[in-house]
Amino acid sequence: MADHMFQDIWKNRKLIWKLSKNDFKTRYAGSYFGVAWALVQPVVIVLVYWFVFQIGLNNATADLKEGIKVPFVLWLVSGIVPWFYFSESLSNGTNALLEYNYLVKKVVFNINILPVVKTTAALFIHGFFVLFMLFLFALYGYYPGLHTLKVVYFSFSLMIFVTGVCMLTSALVVFFRDLSQIINIFLQVGIWMTPIMWSLEDLLQKYPVLFLLKLNPLCYIVYGYRAVLFQTGTIGELGWMNAYFWAVTAVIWAAGSSVFLKLRIHFADVL
Repeated sequence: MADHMFQDIWKNRKLIWKLSKNDFKTRYAGSYFGVAWALVQPVVIVLVYWFVFQIGLNNATADLKEGIKVPFVLWLVSGIVPWFYFSESLSNGTNALLEYNYLVKKVVFNINILPVVKTTAALFIHGFFVLFMLFLFALYGYYPGLHTLKVVYFSFSLMIFVTGVCMLTSALVVFFRDLSQIINIFLQVGIWMTPIMWSLEDLLQKYPVLFLLKLNPLCYIVYGYRAVLFQTGTIGELGWMNAYFWAVTAVIWAAGSSVFLKLRIHFADVL
């Protein structure tokens, strides 16, 4: 069933791109500052966290690896930028069928692509923040180069993962509307369960059982971003996390596409 989903996405790639651009534009239509609001909120969040942790708690540097300290603001941004993409994609992707219910009711429209439209639309803002992140790194002397291209790999990996999750959640939320609220709570907790603003490696020295937190697929993405941007490691050096992430992603896609396709015939009736 996952193969069927991939085939539909590939066949409708031009339509997905067109709908994604339209989704991005219309989301802020009517507001005075338009798309600027999409950029302001995450920047404000980064500034607040930076002020609290670096200024308030005097964390000027962070331990990237044993014996390697890096500017805290760069360490923070390199973890929170992929989280912003994940959070926006999951929130909007979960509600894709509810938002586009008028398309779901059209017999001729292929609704399989709707979750992908949302995760693709989120790439526009993500692209801006990746550029913003690279600019900050350059200010601190970490200049972009060929190694920076590996960020594309981790961004693509994250998109594939969250799209699979959205296939599952978008199908379930049609029948269980409270799922949207549950996901909002999950995202509020999830940012603290992912090593974005704190170092998992430091805690592992005191509490080895926290190794289980590495089973969080977002941990792989955050570790990857930092290894690439600080040039402290390669994709291969992430070891078992590579195989684990893609195994989890494959399971998520299999479950998500299976549930979506089985429930699809009931969507129009419920909506």
